[in-house]
Amino acid sequence: MTSDSASEPVVGIDIGATKTHIALGRESTMLAEKVVPTSSWRTTSSVKNAGDLLELVDGFVGDQVSNPSIGVGAHGCDSTQQCLDFEEALGEHLAGPVRVLNDAELMPLAMGLSGAIGVVSGTGSIGVARDSVHNLLIAGGWGWILGDEGGASGIVREAVRAALGAIDRGQAPDQLTGRLMACFHATNGPELAMSFSRSNSAAYWGSHAGQVFLAADEGSTLASEVIERAGQDLARLVDQLIDRGVKTGYVVAGGGVIRKQARLRDPFVASLGLTHPEITVLVLDRAPVIGALRLASSLAR
Repeated sequence: MTSDSASEPVVGIDIGATKTHIALGRESTMLAEKVVPTSSWRTTSSVKNAGDLLELVDGFVGDQVSNPSIGVGAHGCDSTQQCLDFEEALGEHLAGPVRVLNDAELMPLAMGLSGAIGVVSGTGSIGVARDSVHNLLIAGGWGWILGDEGGASGIVREAVRAALGAIDRGQAPDQLTGRLMACFHATNGPELAMSFSRSNSAAYWGSHAGQVFLAADEGSTLASEVIERAGQDLARLVDQLIDRGVKTGYVVAGGGVIRKQARLRDPFVASLGLTHPEITVLVLDRAPVIGALRLASSLAR
């Protein structure tokens, strides 16, 4: 790659579960960007996905740059091989270099860090890192029914369980129970359980997470305990990755819930301070696609 080509703009792509963010830029500077629903192009076929994604890139980039380096973070690329398979499928259509990571790996890169652990607390939750031979390691991320502790959907699930447990113990309803009853249009425990179970989607469950935090603000002991455990669960994802051989001095936390809610951040940071006091925790304060641009720029160099 010549110095002239290294100065050309590159393309960064953040493929999330809900939206795909495409950016043209250099290093951490975006020159242009485009956001589309991921469902508008992504299917179960990695070959078709590669072609359709690059059609979007071509339409976005136009004649601004030819054969750009492309960095991709893809939700659902949850193993080293899945990343390599999608990378290969994209490479079949490209003259320039391409690299595919898990989308949560973009967060440390966006903050200018290499080799850090990324922890997401959005609708769901997951922890990601690379080991000493660059294999992708993941902790959590098992979905709203089995896991996602510390994510919005998991917080609401555990809040409903806590409220129903309080009913079983004969406790008077507190602020959390009242808010959950209103959210799920219920007047008693059986109705709450039934309504909650029937509305089993991550997005719908997660949309009510703010009510759990409001209940805690109003003095609900149940809500405060749920949030405290959620922060500890997120810290446990980091513990698990470190136990599997990841060596790092940094954790970058991102996702709408942990960015907005100090009640969740505080127990997360406090728990890590007890188990790994050597680790510095940073909260993502920029678009993850910046990490994809940094990745693409490193390929150009």
